Amino acid sequence: MAVTVAARVSGRRTRICRPRSGWPYSRVSNPTAIISSSDADGEKAYGAPLDFSGRVAIVTGAARGLGRAVAERLHERGAAVAVNVRDTARAESLAASLGDRALAVPGDIAADGVPDEIVRRTLDRFGRIDVLINNAAFARSTRLPNLSAEEFRDALEVNLTAPFLFTKAVLPTMQAQHYGRIINISSSAGRMVSTLGGAHYTASKAGLLGLTRAAAKELGKFGITVNAVCPGMIDTELTHENATPELLERLGAGYPIPRLGTAREVADLICFAASEAAGYITGTSLDINGGDLMM
Repeated sequence: MAVTVAARVSGRRTRICRPRSGWPYSRVSNPTAIISSSDADGEKAYGAPLDFSGRVAIVTGAARGLGRAVAERLHERGAAVAVNVRDTARAESLAASLGDRALAVPGDIAADGVPDEIVRRTLDRFGRIDVLINNAAFARSTRLPNLSAEEFRDALEVNLTAPFLFTKAVLPTMQAQHYGRIINISSSAGRMVSTLGGAHYTASKAGLLGLTRAAAKELGKFGITVNAVCPGMIDTELTHENATPELLERLGAGYPIPRLGTAREVADLICFAASEAAGYITGTSLDINGGDLMM
């Protein structure tokens, strides 16, 4: 059972809902701005559907590629953004490059307690959490004959267990707000099979789609939507680390839209799923692959 404490901090009324013992807890600042995921009047206070002013987002795996692109896009659109990168110096450098409204929350998300700690630090700084982007990925191309049980489990820890733990960690806050957007970055691999990644990558990304549907079914009544974005072959550093330029050129040329996608294109789709405009979309898998996979 939770207890509620009311206080004033910096002239703003703060409500703290804390369990009688230990973590997790939720803390929501400025409760008069609490909104719902429906067409409630409160939503209109935040402006246009893709205006994230007043919103707070956590982005995992934000060092580069899709994570960095979506962190930049959310920040450009007015959100306060907590950026997770494993390395402290890189996380702080990224936050500094974004500017005000950015917070470095470094750490290995597969390590015990790290998701809870990142959520706690974000709440301490910004007072609420509206958007969670589970983007960090373990992506290797090891083929089955050489794939160890340890590497298989490592993929599951980063690609599936960590998003589950982050969802659990933000849940009390989003429930208290009666608003939340959780976006799990899966892959076309989760919808079919990976072109470059190994069996552990495909299995973990397929599992993430199952987690997305189950969470969406349970959390919609709290004003929380949960969706997955499934990129195909995107022009990122990670993609280039796992394929030759010749292979990527050949793959891109074979798609109905004959090129690789860009990180910014995926970031814009993620922003849509994280916006108020997507308030009636939950439990879905949003494909972005240039037509490579049509289902």
